[in-house]
Amino acid sequence: MDIMMDGRGGYGGGSPDEQEGSNDRKGKKTYHRHNPYQIQQLESCMLNLFKSFGHSLSAIRKFTRLTLLLTLTNEGLQGSWQCPHPDENQRRQLSRELGLETKQIKFWFQNKRTQTKAQNERADNSSLRTENEKIQCENLAIREALRNVICPSCGGPPFGEEERQRNLQKLRLENSHLKEEHEKVSNLLAKYIGKPISQLESLLPVLGSSLDLSPRSSLTQIVPSPAVDLISDPVILDGAATTYQSRGINDLENALMLETAATGLEELIRLLRIDEPLWMKTLNDGRYVLHRDSYEKIFPRPNHFKTSSARTESSKASGVVTMSAIQLVDCFLDADKWADLFSTIITNAETFHIIDPGMPGNRSGALQLMYQQMHIFSPLVSPRDFCFLRHCQQIEFGVWVIVDVSYEILKDCVTSARCWRLPSGCLIQEMPNGCSKVTWVEHVEVDDKTQTHRLYRDLVFNTLAYGADRWLFTLQRMCERLAYTFRDCAPNHELGGVLTSPEGRRSIMKLSHRMVKNFCGILSMSGKLDFPQLSEVNNSGVRISVRISSELGQPSGTVVSAATSLWLPLQPETIFNFFRDEKARVQWDVLSYGNPVHEIAHILTGVHPGNLISIIRPFIPTENNMLILQESCIDPLGSLVIYAPIDMPAMNIATSGQDPSEIPILPSGFVITGDGRTHSGIGASTSSTLGRPSGSLLTIAFQILVSSVSSSKQLNVESVATVNTLISATVQRIKVALNCSCLD
Repeated sequence: MDIMMDGRGGYGGGSPDEQEGSNDRKGKKTYHRHNPYQIQQLESCMLNLFKSFGHSLSAIRKFTRLTLLLTLTNEGLQGSWQCPHPDENQRRQLSRELGLETKQIKFWFQNKRTQTKAQNERADNSSLRTENEKIQCENLAIREALRNVICPSCGGPPFGEEERQRNLQKLRLENSHLKEEHEKVSNLLAKYIGKPISQLESLLPVLGSSLDLSPRSSLTQIVPSPAVDLISDPVILDGAATTYQSRGINDLENALMLETAATGLEELIRLLRIDEPLWMKTLNDGRYVLHRDSYEKIFPRPNHFKTSSARTESSKASGVVTMSAIQLVDCFLDADKWADLFSTIITNAETFHIIDPGMPGNRSGALQLMYQQMHIFSPLVSPRDFCFLRHCQQIEFGVWVIVDVSYEILKDCVTSARCWRLPSGCLIQEMPNGCSKVTWVEHVEVDDKTQTHRLYRDLVFNTLAYGADRWLFTLQRMCERLAYTFRDCAPNHELGGVLTSPEGRRSIMKLSHRMVKNFCGILSMSGKLDFPQLSEVNNSGVRISVRISSELGQPSGTVVSAATSLWLPLQPETIFNFFRDEKARVQWDVLSYGNPVHEIAHILTGVHPGNLISIIRPFIPTENNMLILQESCIDPLGSLVIYAPIDMPAMNIATSGQDPSEIPILPSGFVITGDGRTHSGIGASTSSTLGRPSGSLLTIAFQILVSSVSSSKQLNVESVATVNTLISATVQRIKVALNCSCLD
């Protein structure tokens, strides 16, 4: 290798004599070529230096290639590239062995590195040129193949330029037509949801690919929108049904439903996943309610109701239920199962039209038009009717979101509907051991044209009547009841020797569930008569309703229903335990005729000892053939005690495991809840973060069969007066037993 030396005495190699000659020619460069022995020793020293830094033998052999640098980088040794620089001691040793000066040693290593880099660059350039030529050849081959392509359908030549231009022009015309249709739909949607429709194609992956938007989509499934006026007026309902079935659901209505459901789903997901600033906790009980200003900034929309009596209710709650997520999804998308699961809240539920059944297995993408009527507590609380879209979407593995949003089909027929459901629903997350975590959101607009009765005003206005907490607590209790229903065995002390088989146990639970559902269904008491002679301060008066019963599972004849509600200065748990106590029953139950009663069997329906079904025998000398079936249940927001007389043959049918659906039953009972006014300083209840109420609201409801056969619809005034006297006397007995007679 040639070593270059500058005119200032820098060494490039050579003997001392040659170096003196170079000093006479300052400013000129001289060169010296090392002999083979020196070069061999220097390269051997470089290899030893590599080895001393721990490089692999393969890396040393390739050090003259650019891949060495990549190897060093991958091994984290890029900083060790300085290893071919010998230190001062090594340069002195090489200088003595080779007869060279230390600067000559230094310059040799420097030139060696420069030479190696140049060689690597030339090799890389050559490799890149070869690769480029290969790619160019492949490009030419592809171009040639494209020129000789044939149609896969007919085997003919490809389109010519003229035909291609004609197809492009046709596509442009179709695109222009679609834009015009899109604008028409957007303008129409603006009247319903306050904004133009976005691209409908983007909604299809969300809602599933099985949706049929063709004009022939099943007209046989179309039924009219069931707003309040439609349900209460059969004439209007029949007329609307005829008009709507003849018109059917067209593409425009499907587009409206798709857009409404997709927009509602997007809003609900944000409401479920965001706490602050959208949600804030109330000071008295720590429940979540919407922060109106933050909500309206994120989701601006006009109010559905324009009256001064309109208001908004919002709430959010979460908890764990003992049912798998996919089972919950199936119950929510089946109207009958939905009504059974929430039998203490929902009095009627129907599926009107299935737009998309969803994917098999997980039901993701399901979209259907539904109706439900809700009612709780007392005839003093108005029922709520909704016609709404329910949309289910699986957003993650094991996570579903189900959104409900109100929807009007026959707008002219539902102008007097008092409730409008904004995007509400729940997030269901699969958890171990067959459980699920449910986060529930309720958000509705209500137009109180008739003011809520003062007894229940605080309860309703504080969203404790129809809020997320009530839905969630009811779901937890009913899922627990279902788990107890399907237990293979029960403790012996439950059955009391009366129930000898699991089938008999399930039959009794089925009969009792129908009893509870029937009782909750009569509380709205449509067409009621008022008898306001009771105290108007803490009592509501007696509401009486008369109907002709001919349904399966109920006694045939004229049934008089009577109900009253009152406030008591006691905690709900105290009143609940009073009605459950069989020793105290003689103080209020007219069916016992003043005689003691005895529980002969009971079935637990939950962890709480108050959740159970009892079979009670009254000691009545003249009624040896009668038993009482009673179910009691309790959750943090309220409790029920419901009972009905059943004769011995009917009870034997149920206890033997036979189908109890035809057993006639006419229930009566009590509904107990807090008054909605939190008592400060007492703290939270034992099973919830909700504050302890300052008092309780008690609803008493009786049903009495006054005649087995009735050919006349004239009101039996004598029977009504008898029932009114009976319930009034029962109220007085309860007040005396609870030491509340001073409230009169």
